[in-house]
Amino acid sequence: MSATEFRLVLLRHGETEWSASRQHTGRTDIPLTEAGEAQAVAAGKLLAGLGLQDPLVFSSPRQRALRTAELAGLQGVRIDDNLAEWDYGEYEGLTTLEIQRMSPDWTIWTGVTPEGETPGQVQKRADKVLARVMPELANRDVVLVGHGHFSRALIARWVEFDVIEGRRFFLSTAAVTVLGHDYHARTVLAHNLVPQEGDAR
Repeated sequence: MSATEFRLVLLRHGETEWSASRQHTGRTDIPLTEAGEAQAVAAGKLLAGLGLQDPLVFSSPRQRALRTAELAGLQGVRIDDNLAEWDYGEYEGLTTLEIQRMSPDWTIWTGVTPEGETPGQVQKRADKVLARVMPELANRDVVLVGHGHFSRALIARWVEFDVIEGRRFFLSTAAVTVLGHDYHARTVLAHNLVPQEGDAR
């Protein structure tokens, strides 16, 4: 297998109470719901079907990501603090609709987030993650277990878009995205893969 054939696989954590209610969850360290745990197990079966080559696994330090990695059967997980979710600052725990009552048309990609991270800061973190994994992709697949908005930022940066274009890549809980190359150009090989009902059995 050539270097350009190895894959970078992103796995978003399973459902939490806040993701189910669409509340922005950055620093708050909350567990998976029962449904989220079932999603993580099912995601593990989906990952197994990819036939990963000696995968190196990195995870966000948050328990929802680490538990997802565990239930998905991923081994030798290493924590990378740069995989933590976007810091939502004063908007932590709020939904987009609640924020838009204060700041019409706000989105995380285009708006100002008081006391939180800017898109530029998130882009720098995403670039650090990719710089860390690129040498590994010469020899093996890499799996990154993390969060919704930051994983979307990673996808945007992988395909060499500005981080704001992460808004184009909706990502479900416990979904898998496969990144790779096409004739040496970075590309999205598969996106938002979610297990079918019953795959957790």
